[in-house]
Amino acid sequence: MTGFEDNVLKIVWCITVGKVATYGQVAELAGRPGAARQVGNLLRSKGFMDDVLWQRVINASGGISTYKLGIEELQKEILKDEGVLFDGERVNLNEWQWIPD
Repeated sequence: MTGFEDNVLKIVWCITVGKVATYGQVAELAGRPGAARQVGNLLRSKGFMDDVLWQRVINASGGISTYKLGIEELQKEILKDEGVLFDGERVNLNEWQWIPD
C-alpha cells in the first residue's frame, strides 16, 4: 500500500459517527488535492469491507456515488442509522460534514 492509500484509510477511520466527508476532502487531507477519484477507487478496491468506513465518504454535492455499484441504498441506510439526515437524495454538508480537529 502506498503512503497516500494508507493516509486515506487512516483519515476515513477518523470520520466521526454521524458525519460525512467528501472524496475531495479526504484526498486533500491525505496530501493529494484533486485526487477525489483515487479515493473512490481505493475505497471500492477494498470491497466495502466492514473495517473500512466507506459509507461516510460521499461526493462534493452531498450525494451518494455508489449507485453504479448497486449499493446506494445500503450506504444511505447505514448513514441514516448513524444519524445522518438526507434532504431528498443529498446530505446538507453545512450540517453533516466532518471537520477534523
